[in-house]
Amino acid sequence: MYTIDISIKSIAETREKKLERESVCVCVRRAKMEALVCRKLGDPTATETGSPESPVEVSKSYPIPPLSSDTAVRVRVIATSLNYANYLQILGKYQEKPVLPFIPGSDYSGIVDAIGPAVTKFRVGDRVCSFAALGSFAQFIIADQSRMFLVPERCDMVAAAALPVAFGTSHVALVHRARLTSGQFLASSPILSFENVISSVKEFIKTRKLKGVDVLYDPVGGKLTKESMKVLKWGAQILVIGFASGEVPVIPVNIALVKNWTVHGLYWGSYGIHQPSVLEDSIRELLSWLARGLITIHISHTYSLSQANLAFGAIKDRKAIGKVMIALDHKTSMFSKL
Repeated sequence: MYTIDISIKSIAETREKKLERESVCVCVRRAKMEALVCRKLGDPTATETGSPESPVEVSKSYPIPPLSSDTAVRVRVIATSLNYANYLQILGKYQEKPVLPFIPGSDYSGIVDAIGPAVTKFRVGDRVCSFAALGSFAQFIIADQSRMFLVPERCDMVAAAALPVAFGTSHVALVHRARLTSGQFLASSPILSFENVISSVKEFIKTRKLKGVDVLYDPVGGKLTKESMKVLKWGAQILVIGFASGEVPVIPVNIALVKNWTVHGLYWGSYGIHQPSVLEDSIRELLSWLARGLITIHISHTYSLSQANLAFGAIKDRKAIGKVMIALDHKTSMFSKL
């Protein structure tokens, strides 16, 4: 009889918790949030956000997402980062093409708003940051606890939102792929693009009696890749990060063979599927560096959701010297720092 009583009590408690969760989900579905929604493909910089011609609009009545699993965490977004990939997604030119309509956005920071019953790593009120394939250009976003990171108290939340994709890409590329070590010569194709820089690098190599550049970090592609290859040493490594120039470069494999070059393609986001531990370790290390002041993140522009056309314009027109951010917390000032 004792065992039966315990079982009945346990069943009753389980049903009560289930009803409570369902009630919460109903309330959440009724609640609305502000979100930037892409309803058609096109250039978000061409017209004002929300105009009939614009591919994006700010919805003020988008449903707040309910917790999707027992280990889900809902975050009230404070700030989210703009990356070139977000711009390409809205244009319809990114390698991954989401189904319309969708909420763009990738890396973000915020405050834990709600947690699933099996969440053990976080509590409501925790400061966190993370990244997603889509969805951060909104007041709330859902993620599994395994993809969430605690933001140290000494870290600025806007800086934390700017960190995962941009800094994470470079960290994984240099540390995990190229295994860059002290004493090696690292060069970046955007730096080598400046007038007379190639000549200066050649002079530097000659003066220091070096054999050439050990690692080329190339987020631009196009003609710059070809020019940058002129200063690579035998056995050098090329990190293919992206094609901001709009042109995919041709790397002659016959020269790569003769000079024993190693070409690394790096699609940072795919590590989340194939080797998530690499991303997790990378972001945790970067956050610790940020907390200790070993790295700083320059925020060049900060906008609101309704200013999305200006935010994307800063990236398209090459006006951003640093990160472009969207702030969703009312306490965060919304202005350009340039």
